[in-house]
Amino acid sequence: MTAAGAMRFIYHYPEASGPDGDALGAGPLAEVAVAAERAGFDGLSFSEHPVPGARWLASGGHQTLDPFVALGYAAAVTTRLRLLTYLAVAPYRNPFLLAKAAATLDLLSGGRVVVGLGAGYQKSEFHALGVDFAERNALFDEALDVLPLHWRGEPFSYRGRHFSARDVIARPRPVQDPIPIWVGGNSRLARTRAAERAQGWMPMSGGPQLSATARTPALGGVAELAGAITALRESAGRHLDVVFSYHGANTDSPDRHREAFAELAGAGVTWTLVSSGTGTTAATLEFLDGFGATYLS
Repeated sequence: MTAAGAMRFIYHYPEASGPDGDALGAGPLAEVAVAAERAGFDGLSFSEHPVPGARWLASGGHQTLDPFVALGYAAAVTTRLRLLTYLAVAPYRNPFLLAKAAATLDLLSGGRVVVGLGAGYQKSEFHALGVDFAERNALFDEALDVLPLHWRGEPFSYRGRHFSARDVIARPRPVQDPIPIWVGGNSRLARTRAAERAQGWMPMSGGPQLSATARTPALGGVAELAGAITALRESAGRHLDVVFSYHGANTDSPDRHREAFAELAGAGVTWTLVSSGTGTTAATLEFLDGFGATYLS
């Protein structure tokens, strides 16, 4: 049991800021993944920025590893951690390539993948990848159509805006049927997608400045979050997982953090994502061990 009852915790590998940031500065991935699992975390996550803008990086943006490659590496040294893309930008990839990457990772990991998806927000990255920023929502919806068809392992056809698949079949199937999809974002459209076409919702926390940068409405306090979760599940007519990014988690003032985790669980949050913000192996391992002993044992 965790401090918040049924609440489960995801460790988000710390992101390196700036153009010269070391993407592995927080520690060797294998060592960190093993330590996170040993500490009692239930998941590990990575975000995605394949070609971020230099101006964005210089003003505090972050470098990333490729999330599917990184999570595949972590899968090989762990046995229990869920492997979450937090989040992959659906419009960046042809949906068949996205589906194949997720299916391969799910198969190799024994069914531990959660595909967290978003529409994306960084225009320069869209331009660099040759993707029309104005089409991002239409392309996102195409991906949500294609992913379950691909994973089903049966013949299907689908015509998208920029491709036509005729009587195709993708094997091998992933272990999970289907791989869970969690949709990120605070907008009404993001919530509708989560309710109608996914297994989870990833509301974005972090305040108005982050919301403006990520082009999604700001989310208020826990009361507003609770109302949104209730409305989402009522609209879906089923249970949906909700993962919330908790900022400032540490082992100082543990009672205060326990109360916050309990409050989030009461609001309907099922997964809490935390990151240590550490930049050395020693600091990261110390955080993981301390967090596990304080909140996960």
